[in-house]
Amino acid sequence: MFVKICGVTNSEVAQAAIDGGAQALGFIFHPPSPRHTSPHALGDWIDTIPPNIWRVGVFVNRPVAEIEQVCADLDLNVAQLHGSETAADFPKTVRVWKAIRVNGTLDHAALDFPAEAILLDGPASGKPFHWEYARGLKQKTILAGGLDEHNVAAAIEQVQPWGIDACSSLESSPGRKDIARMARFLQACQLAALSHK
Repeated sequence: MFVKICGVTNSEVAQAAIDGGAQALGFIFHPPSPRHTSPHALGDWIDTIPPNIWRVGVFVNRPVAEIEQVCADLDLNVAQLHGSETAADFPKTVRVWKAIRVNGTLDHAALDFPAEAILLDGPASGKPFHWEYARGLKQKTILAGGLDEHNVAAAIEQVQPWGIDACSSLESSPGRKDIARMARFLQACQLAALSHK
């Protein structure tokens, strides 16, 4: 199981996440988000990220050519698609994770995307969903939505996902990560993962 810290906007948070054990960092290219960043802003420091850490670009209903260009320019490993994209909208030159918001029950048959993984998110930013809906998926599952140091062990216990993703629940204010809380979250993830080996 890997852990991704999403909504990273500066090198300090990126380094703290890596030091705490995160295996992936997420960069949100969606201007309405308070966690939004840009290729230009990342260009000054993204190359300092170790090559074993996955770099994930988060996009919402952007043209395929734009996604592929950003991923190429920043050497991103994954495009995480958070909009209404269908398989025809998936980039071909980078791995794809398709994000789905869970608003109640989950139709497993509707999740048949040609993506490396399905990311299941809560009904709104920072809100969890009923984790039992995520059990039994045939695809690799990344669990997101309101996960923090208090509930992530229970989420891992119930779902046993391929990956864990956290973003707004680790913030002191919108768009600003609480580094101490992020460290506690990453430690909780590590302890929970060890108990399932």
